[in-house]
Amino acid sequence: MIHPTAVVESKLPGDVTVGPYAVIGPEVRMGSGVVVGAHAFVRGPCTLGNDVRIGPSAVVGTDPQDLKYEGERTELVIGDRTVIREFANINRGTVESGRTVVGSDCLVMAYVHIAHDCVIGDRVILANAVNMAGHVVIEDDVTIGGVVPVHQFVRIGKYAMVGGGFRVNRDVPPFVLVAGNPLAVISLNSVGLRRKGISGERLENLRRLYRYLFRSDGTVTDKARRILEDDSRPEDDGYLADFILNSSRGVVT
Repeated sequence: MIHPTAVVESKLPGDVTVGPYAVIGPEVRMGSGVVVGAHAFVRGPCTLGNDVRIGPSAVVGTDPQDLKYEGERTELVIGDRTVIREFANINRGTVESGRTVVGSDCLVMAYVHIAHDCVIGDRVILANAVNMAGHVVIEDDVTIGGVVPVHQFVRIGKYAMVGGGFRVNRDVPPFVLVAGNPLAVISLNSVGLRRKGISGERLENLRRLYRYLFRSDGTVTDKARRILEDDSRPEDDGYLADFILNSSRGVVT
């Protein structure tokens, strides 16, 4: 299952498929069922989970593009069943965190760049040509539209959606749809939430929470503080309020 033109310097499980002219470095570890496409380049230290798919000409696990990097041993970890499409590029971490992490069941489309020390959660979708600077954190179940640059150290909360073509330079709150220039909260990400199985009372509470935080009078931070003072509120309320109050870059509103 390894094409004779491929260069493989690691010991791989017997059910791994490696396409023509692909290169697998000596410090690459793979789970079962991994498929590496033609001309792909995978360098270590790098760990690929079970059933990961690496598209043709993707470049995975290379040195960070950071002038402070001096050859320290760092790694890339990719979770189970994640798909990396054609010409995507994912760098290892730097000494600051030691690793770049991409979760399980993600879809990383063509020409996406994930820079050093980024942490991507599970079930994240990055559309074509999303370009992420270093130290970005994207939480579970986020969707980012195509051709989106994401500033370094930005955090994007779970279940958020970023519209295609817009620059992300501040933290994006969970559960919302953001778009525009400058970036702004447009609505609750209702369609995305329903697709993820959130409905009924929880969805109604998120609608109420959205209206209170983003469409009522007063500052978002003051309203977030009041939420945290009420111990009887649902878990989603506390998570969103805490996200806002602990933002290091400021939150899109």
